[in-house]
Amino acid sequence: ALGCRTLEAVVSTQSTGAPTCIFLASKVEECGPISIQRLITVCSSLMKSKFNFAVTNEFLYRPQHVLECEFYLLEIMDCCLIVHQPYRPLTTYAESLGPEVLNTAWHIVNDALRCDVVLTHPPHLVALSALHISSVIHNNEQAQQWFTDISISIEKITQVSEKIIQLYELWRGFDEKKEIPAILFRMPRPRMSHSGSLSGSRCSTPSGMR
Repeated sequence: ALGCRTLEAVVSTQSTGAPTCIFLASKVEECGPISIQRLITVCSSLMKSKFNFAVTNEFLYRPQHVLECEFYLLEIMDCCLIVHQPYRPLTTYAESLGPEVLNTAWHIVNDALRCDVVLTHPPHLVALSALHISSVIHNNEQAQQWFTDISISIEKITQVSEKIIQLYELWRGFDEKKEIPAILFRMPRPRMSHSGSLSGSRCSTPSGMR
């Protein structure tokens, strides 16, 4: 319902979507003001250094594009900027399992943010799944009884754990230099208007995808 205009400006444009998310998150988390110009400079440098094998074009976006994209992003989110993360329930649950299990589980939650389990399952379930994997890694004997005593089904926890493990299995054989260019090629490309704006134009799809 948001239309092609919004999707073009945010969803299908990783070069503007990523810095816009960082810029908006810095406001929500009250990290202090981030210079848009410096953010654009860092993104441009990153594209040239880390992803030069996949991105051959110059970083064409400017501060006004990030500011415009920010409004579209807020529209998509319906201005709801409260995000519940798995970290708070994780620290609460891990009190009885020890710091070693917590430390590994924390890293697992970080990795889980790279897949869709945080979108399909509630934060507390992601936290429990991370603790479940961490307990197995450290062979924590008291964890088995602990998971038995909690009121949440172990089947649900195992289901999420398996999805996180699938992510690690995917990473094991993932060739970034081979996969990333193909992924970027399949993404729709926005057209810039004569005024330099992202809005008001039709979504463009690579010719090979039509």
